[in-house]
Amino acid sequence: MPPTLAALVQHSALRLSVLAGHDRLDTPVRWAHASELADPTPYLDGGELLLITALKLDAEDHGAMRGYVRLLAGRGVVGLGFAAGVNYEKVPDALVEAARDADMPLLEVPRRTPFIAISKFVSAAIAADQYQAVTAGFDAQRDLTTAALSQEGPTALLGRLATHVDGWAALYDATGAVVATAPAWAARRAARYAADAERLRDRPAPASAVVSEPEAGDDRVELQSVGTGRRAKAVLAVGTAAPPGTAERYAVHSAVALLTLTTERSRALQEAEQRLGAAVLRMLLSGEAGHARAVAGRLYGSLLDAPMRVIVAEPAAGPASRRRAANARAAAGGGAGRPAPQAITPSGAPVAGPDGLVAGALSAPENGLLDDLADAIETAAARSGEAVLVVPDGERLVVLASDGGAAATACARYAARAAADRAERFGRADAEGDRWDDPPVIGVSAPAGLAGTGVAFKQADQALSVARRRGSVLVEHEDVAAGSVLPLLADDAVRAFADGLLRKLYEHDAHGRGDLVASLRAWLSRHGQWDAAAADLGVHRHTLRYRMRRVEEILGRSLDDPDVRMELWLALKVTA
Repeated sequence: MPPTLAALVQHSALRLSVLAGHDRLDTPVRWAHASELADPTPYLDGGELLLITALKLDAEDHGAMRGYVRLLAGRGVVGLGFAAGVNYEKVPDALVEAARDADMPLLEVPRRTPFIAISKFVSAAIAADQYQAVTAGFDAQRDLTTAALSQEGPTALLGRLATHVDGWAALYDATGAVVATAPAWAARRAARYAADAERLRDRPAPASAVVSEPEAGDDRVELQSVGTGRRAKAVLAVGTAAPPGTAERYAVHSAVALLTLTTERSRALQEAEQRLGAAVLRMLLSGEAGHARAVAGRLYGSLLDAPMRVIVAEPAAGPASRRRAANARAAAGGGAGRPAPQAITPSGAPVAGPDGLVAGALSAPENGLLDDLADAIETAAARSGEAVLVVPDGERLVVLASDGGAAATACARYAARAAADRAERFGRADAEGDRWDDPPVIGVSAPAGLAGTGVAFKQADQALSVARRRGSVLVEHEDVAAGSVLPLLADDAVRAFADGLLRKLYEHDAHGRGDLVASLRAWLSRHGQWDAAAADLGVHRHTLRYRMRRVEEILGRSLDDPDVRMELWLALKVTA
C-alpha cells in the first residue's frame, strides 16, 4: 500500500499536527507537492498532499479559503500541509474552518520541518511499497511455477493464484467450457462468464477484457487469453473484490505465462510431432502396422489398440473458397516463399498430388474452419483423456479417432452445428452472390482395426466425395449406400457421355416421327414388358416394338445387352 496521511502524522521526525479531517487520515498519498499558485490544479493529477505557505493567498479571508479548498478537493487533492511561522505565525482560522467544512485533512507543518523532508518521506515510502510489490510478485511467480510443475499442474496453479489475488480463478478450454476452478465454490460463478471467454478466444492473443466491475454489486472479473497463436488455446478468469494491485498483477501475468507454456508447445516440437504423426499414418496406410506401433510408442496411448475411425475433412469447394485461396496466394506474393506440399500416397511413395498426406500446418487463411474442427476434436479428446491423431494434409485434415470416443463425437457435433448454422443463414449471400462461411466437408470411415487403416482411409475419402455430391457437411461410410448413386454421376464428364449417347435419339424426335426417347424410358422402366410399357405410352405394342427397333438402328447397339440397357437408363436419368 502507498503511504497514508496517518503514516506521515505518526512519523515523529516530521512533527505534523492534524487540524482538520481526522477521519480521513487513512487516505493513500500518491505524492507530496509544494505550490504557491492561487490555482495549482492544472498541474496536479489527484492523490497529492499539497504543501503551501500561503505566499499568494489571503488565508484569513473565509470566502477565499472556502473557494480554494473546494478547488483542491475537486481535483482530488487528499490533504493540505500548511507551514506555520513563515507567512503566518499559525494556521489561519479561515483555512481551518474551510478544511473542516470540506472534510479535507489539514496538517500543520512546524517551521523547523522543511517541505523537502515530507517529500522525501513520501517518495521513499512509495519506492518501498513498489519494491515490496515487485518482491511479492517474484515470490508469487516462484510459488506459481512450483505449482505448475506439480502433478496437479494447472489445477494447483489456479489454487495458488486464487490465494495470491485473494479471490478466485478459473480456466476455460478452447470451446469456452470451464475445465478447472479455484476455490471449488467458484465453479458456478465461473460458468456465468463462459460466453465471454469464448468471445475472447476469437481475438488475436494476447487479449484481455474486464467483464464485471465491483460497482455492479459483483466481483471484478478479468479475462486473459492463454496462448500465442492466431487463436487462444485457453482463457484465464480472475475474480477479485477490487482492481488488482501491483503484486496481484504480477501474479496474474505469471500465471498466464505459465499456462501458456503448459498449453502451447514450441514450434519445433509441434513440427516434430506433426512429422511423427504423418510418419505413423503413412506406415499404417502402407500396411506396416507393426512399424507404426513401434514408432508411435506410448504417444497415442490405446488409440492403436482399439477400433478406430478415419476422418477426412477439407474446405467446401465453390467460388468463395476459390477466391479466398486466390487472395491468400496473392497476399503471399503468388505463393513465393511457401514450399509446394509433397503428398504421400497410401503406399508411402511421395508424389505431387492431392491424394496423400502432407506433414505440415494447414495452409492459407481459408482453412480457418478446419482449424476450428481440429480444435474441437483435440479439446474433446484432451478433456476426456483420450488419445487422437490429427495430421494436417495440405488443405485437408486427416484424423484417427477411437470409435465411439469423445473425439469422434465432437466431430459429429461440430458437423451438426455447422449444418444448422448453414441452414439458418441459407439465402444470405455477399454482394457477389456467394457465401463465405460454408463449413468444411467431412467423410468418416467405418470402424476398423489397426491393420485396416488403409481401407478405412479410402472409405473416409469416398464418404467425403459423397458428402460433397449431396451437399452434406458430414457423411459416414455406413450411410453411403443409403443414398442414390445418381448424385455421384452429376459431373460434366458423365453428363457429356449421356448427352453423346442419346444425342441421335433426341435429334430424331426433333425432326422425325415418333417419340423414341419417351418410348425407351417407358420400356426400360417396365423392364422390357411390352404390354405394360405400351399401355403407359397409350400406343399399340407393335408400335412400341417398331420404335425399339429404330432405337437399335439409330444407336447401333442391341437392347438385348444388359450393359447397354444399364447405360441407357443412367443416361436418361442424368439428362432428365
